[in-house]
Amino acid sequence: MKPIPERITLNFPIEHDGLPIKEIALRRPTVGDHLAAQKAAGTDAEREIRLIANLAELPPAAIHQLDMKDYAQLQKVLGGFLQ
Repeated sequence: MKPIPERITLNFPIEHDGLPIKEIALRRPTVGDHLAAQKAAGTDAEREIRLIANLAELPPAAIHQLDMKDYAQLQKVLGGFLQ
């Protein structure tokens, strides 16, 4: 059975590829997701953004547009997956 993704309603919706994004669904990460993010060049923050983007099936550029309050919600969900 495939886990149901966590859905996060954005306080400050964004637009990507001309489409409004009001909600982001994060699926649970796998070990492969973690390894792919760790292999990516950049800072810890850049690797975290890459991981979140992958789990949300969005490009990192879309995650860059998020308000920090919304990004903090995604970080909280990601942390909950790892507990």
